[in-house]
Amino acid sequence: MRLLHTSDWHLGRSFHGVGMLEAQQLFLDQLEKTVREENVDVVLIAGDVYDRALPAVDVVELFDEALERLTVAGASVVVSSGNHDSAVRLGFGGRLIERGGVHLRTRLEDIGRPAVFPVGDTAEVAVYGLPYLEPRMVADELRSEAATHTAVTSAALDRVRADLRRRRELDPSRTLYSVVMAHTFAGGGVSSDSERELSMGGLGVVPLDLFEGFDYVALGHLHGRQQLQERIRYSGSPLAYSFSEARQSKGAWLIDVGAGGVDEIRPVQWTPPRNLAVLRGPIEELLASPEHVGAENSWCQVTLTDSERPQHAMERLRARFPGTLVLTFEPASRNAGEERTYSERIAQAADDTAICCGFLEHVRQRKADAEEAALFAETIDALRAAESGV
Repeated sequence: MRLLHTSDWHLGRSFHGVGMLEAQQLFLDQLEKTVREENVDVVLIAGDVYDRALPAVDVVELFDEALERLTVAGASVVVSSGNHDSAVRLGFGGRLIERGGVHLRTRLEDIGRPAVFPVGDTAEVAVYGLPYLEPRMVADELRSEAATHTAVTSAALDRVRADLRRRRELDPSRTLYSVVMAHTFAGGGVSSDSERELSMGGLGVVPLDLFEGFDYVALGHLHGRQQLQERIRYSGSPLAYSFSEARQSKGAWLIDVGAGGVDEIRPVQWTPPRNLAVLRGPIEELLASPEHVGAENSWCQVTLTDSERPQHAMERLRARFPGTLVLTFEPASRNAGEERTYSERIAQAADDTAICCGFLEHVRQRKADAEEAALFAETIDALRAAESGV
């Protein structure tokens, strides 16, 4: 039995204003290729199939296409809902389409109902899908001790363990291995900028010991592929959704389960349709340096460190790096006069023209040139003349 652990597809998401549907289509091509070449039996999607609760029609059609391609390739699919999904909409028709090999686990009542797959003649793998659990919404139904992420996750896993015990008691002659899918922020996981609505400060972090005793735990929510323990892992998102993920290697985990349990876990690599580059330095250096040749075909985040904001910076950068999406300014150094606060500089301005020039410098991080200063002076003189009635 071979499983492929994925999560956080975020179908329909954009990247700094650029639509990603084409890139997500290319990801699905690689996913199908992996399923066929690696003879994958079950594809796991641990939440955040969509990027929003009401995905666009073309986005829903893309997921529909994905399910068809994966099942035609010979794999079953187990899907749980994430915090970006509408659990009700994603789970619609779940009991019906389960006959076609797609197992949707989006409802609380299905937490203790696994998708079961045979491993040879004497063993089985039970895959349990935990939907994203918003504590205040599910605590009462789960009979949780408190409305916290830890408490509701613990209550949900109690249901899983109870079902495992029941199944093992009913047929002790067959070995039953357990896989749990959960969309949560587990202790020890490293987050990135593109995971929205994470509870920070420890409030939303679920301790790893809650997952003890399961043969494999397939986590979703964090976008970096990572191993928390040997059998507790995040697959990460298949595509980068923020520049903080520029150095991440995207892919999934392949899990082989034999008659003796989990035999091997190994990574799968997927090639991004376009790389990300994070550039920093003075604009002239960035435009001239051969070091940045690789960024010319990448999506770019650029931070300029020039002491003054260069004119037409975005246009000049895009002449070499047409994929520049984010541009910020962080002057590397300032002289003593420039280190004063804006209020201090205005208080010490010599005249009204200096005040206007100082404001212009403050908002655009570049000093007024001679023509701009002359225009300010001319305008101020005209206003004074109008006020005096001359």
